Amino acid sequence: MHDEAHDPASSHAASPADDVGIASIGIALPSEALPVEELARVRAVDPAKYRIGLGCREIALCGAGESVVDLAAEAARRALERWGGPRERLGLLAVGTESAVDMSRPLSAWVADRLDLRGAVRSYEVKHACYGGTLALRQALEWRASGAARGQAALVVAADEALYEPGSAGEPTQGAGAVAFVVDAPRVASIARRSWAWSEPAFDFWRPVGEAYPRVDGPFSLDCYRTATERCVGAWLEETVAANVSSEASREALHSLHAIAFHVPFPKMVKKAVRHLGETLGWSEPEADALFDQSVVPTMEWNRRVGNCYTASLWLSVARALAGAEEGSRLLAFSYGSGFGAELLELSAGAEAASGSWRDDVDQALRSRRLLDGEAYLARRSGGLAALDRAS
Repeated sequence: MHDEAHDPASSHAASPADDVGIASIGIALPSEALPVEELARVRAVDPAKYRIGLGCREIALCGAGESVVDLAAEAARRALERWGGPRERLGLLAVGTESAVDMSRPLSAWVADRLDLRGAVRSYEVKHACYGGTLALRQALEWRASGAARGQAALVVAADEALYEPGSAGEPTQGAGAVAFVVDAPRVASIARRSWAWSEPAFDFWRPVGEAYPRVDGPFSLDCYRTATERCVGAWLEETVAANVSSEASREALHSLHAIAFHVPFPKMVKKAVRHLGETLGWSEPEADALFDQSVVPTMEWNRRVGNCYTASLWLSVARALAGAEEGSRLLAFSYGSGFGAELLELSAGAEAASGSWRDDVDQALRSRRLLDGEAYLARRSGGLAALDRAS
């Protein structure tokens, strides 16, 4: 990540609103983790396949008696504490997740119960695979921008536990975590009211009702992800460089950003998408890799040690990018959810981004969590992890 002055020539109509955005951030990670080397050992796989082939390091796992509800509620509590406003000012609570604990009652009700939030609050759950957290955040921003909020703040949570069938190709990409925001004055970041979306109906990743594990068409999912990256970033570039999307102009626009955060199913998938984007823009592979190394890799520091946490994955990257960012620094956030739907957001760091207080949440969690060995992990899987059998 890097900081460069914003070139006025690159400004466009979608500049961030100056009155609403992210006021605070809270992050919660589970109490256990599995190094991918341990998974490789018990699965008789070369660990380089996971560390280099996928780019993964550790898999965050919910411990005994721990669930996505705990993660969501704790992240929300921390965001509210950093916000410091009165609970009476909260008018909306939205939770984006694909780890629902009930087919009817929203996960937001469990969060509200833990935090004792009740009264004149719109409370609901958003589901669209990994895209659900972004949709919840966009809804909160648009609720504020419409005037319907009448000055009230919103609490938005993205929380998931990603588990795959033991021995499957997705197993080394598992993870869990929650990121929460209070949407109010943009003390941490402004978010542009204009965004760039793309969707197509597809079966690249899905979990039928009654099945415990998702079904995944890996190659097709990567194709969808690359297409969404090309379409969303391409649309942003067309507006940013006044429809003159030459190789040089696109390179200048993207390199002017502080960071580019992505939804991270696994880091190598993001690299493939950036290479595809570069190819569509007429860049050489080394040029695309340079953008990836400079603007994307630093945002994935926490993701590598957490794994795919679905709706929270992108926002973990965004939280890392904002932590320590100079006020006014611009970044892009690319959200993707299978099925598929995608959206690109532009953010501008606020005055409180530099302090990056939410880093404490991650640092403490990584220091204190218990690292499992392969045998302990296999025993846990045979006995059922926190949400393993929720749909079976």
